Amino acid sequence: MLSAWTSGRPVSPLGTIATNEGAINGGGTVPIVVARAGALPIKLPVARAAVTAIGYHAVSGAIALSPEGTQVNEGLLARLFHSISGSSGSGLNYYELSGGTGTGNGALDIGAAPGTDVYAPVDGKVVQVGPYVVNGRARGVRVDIRPDTDATVIVSMTRIAGDPTLKIGSTVQASRTRVGSIIDLSKLEKQKLAQYTQDAGNHVTIEVHSAAIAIVP
Repeated sequence: MLSAWTSGRPVSPLGTIATNEGAINGGGTVPIVVARAGALPIKLPVARAAVTAIGYHAVSGAIALSPEGTQVNEGLLARLFHSISGSSGSGLNYYELSGGTGTGNGALDIGAAPGTDVYAPVDGKVVQVGPYVVNGRARGVRVDIRPDTDATVIVSMTRIAGDPTLKIGSTVQASRTRVGSIIDLSKLEKQKLAQYTQDAGNHVTIEVHSAAIAIVP
């Protein structure tokens, strides 16, 4: 019971991260590293003022991500251990979400309201823009980006309406290039992030796959 303890109350997702950015839409975002896939840094894809919560969950076929910051819903015993050992972390606050199968921490959910601008999380080139299917129907798009610093992986973004200027071959810059906006899927599914936000839990999802797997339509 102690190891599963969590307050369940919303907390500031940016924790002790401090920047001067205030705008939610337009002009890009301050580059904050939210996770890493090996040596590849994944930047926060929405403006800091728009973030409602950050969560990780399991997904099949993805590469495990290493979260930056502190797990808010960590078990009490683990929290005590990290507090005593001085390894409790700082900065971003994130949640481990239940459900899903496959690679633990394979998917990163960044919560924000529908319509919030979404920016590239890495520098790279767009290698695919295709439909994202929910309950058998296309709901927004999936954008696959090949990072400039690691051609062996593909960074995928889903649950967004694609920017009309984005196409295969487009170059993107982390925290600067708009790739789309968050769509509302709350009427189609119960979103796990909602238990840690004060809204329906809409979000953009980021996954990292090996290049040979991710570019298959």
